[in-house]
Amino acid sequence: MNASSATKTSRASNHWIGASMRGQGMLERLRVDRQFSEALAHGPDPLHFAEVFGLDEKTTMRYVNSARRLLERPVERL
Repeated sequence: MNASSATKTSRASNHWIGASMRGQGMLERLRVDRQFSEALAHGPDPLHFAEVFGLDEKTTMRYVNSARRLLERPVERL
């Protein structure tokens, strides 16, 4: 970011985002979080999940099974 771009509302470039998060594992955690959110929002539907993210069968089933386990857990209270 610089004085010229600080006042704009356009999206950050992939390079800027990647450079600022590199080495912290944040991009991987964001990716996994997004995948779990999608599985939880639409239910553990392997076909939907595979199509949205373009994953292979083995990876899709791993995430769908994890989403199923999360959906079966009781809601925790704070």
